[in-house]
Amino acid sequence: MHPDNPQPRTILQVAESIRQDALVAYPTDSCYALGCRLGSRDGMERIRSIRQLDDRHHFTLVCQDFAQLGQFVRVDKDVFRAVKASTPGSYTFILPATKEVPRMLQHPKKKTVGVRIPDHVVTQALLAELGEPLLSSTLLLPGEDEPMTQGWEIKDRLDHVLDAVVDSGDCGTEPTTVIDFSGGEAEIVRRGAGDTTRFE
Repeated sequence: MHPDNPQPRTILQVAESIRQDALVAYPTDSCYALGCRLGSRDGMERIRSIRQLDDRHHFTLVCQDFAQLGQFVRVDKDVFRAVKASTPGSYTFILPATKEVPRMLQHPKKKTVGVRIPDHVVTQALLAELGEPLLSSTLLLPGEDEPMTQGWEIKDRLDHVLDAVVDSGDCGTEPTTVIDFSGGEAEIVRRGAGDTTRFE
């Protein structure tokens, strides 16, 4: 798929398959991710299985824009400013979930969820077509230090467990910077592609 001018028909096909419970690998502004429909229990379990995650893992809702993000997490005034200034970009924010977030996606104790707004043309086109966030997790396989960066390599290794790979070329190996705001203050959980200066 063209990285700057994604073909509308292909975007539509991918969105339709996601609506029908497909699990896809797709590019973002910080590396490839696994994504499925927001309410897909099957997709979520498949992501857990591929990445060997436990139930304390924070899934991420990849949102199209700030208005959509605001439906799924509670953001106070100070946090609002910090998040707004950093989006779209290579950040994941952990925030208290609203009632719009299915319970199975929330951290079992904290009732939080990860959210992000990627700065990637293909992802944005897909989110616009879907009209809702993608339930996502970085495509980092167990025991590996770096995510896979090539669509063909992902298809080669994971074709048997994925329904589709959206290939728009290399998108880097560095995952997002993760900032946890659930305690009120910014806590840097993972240093990644996003600059952490404003959260220090």
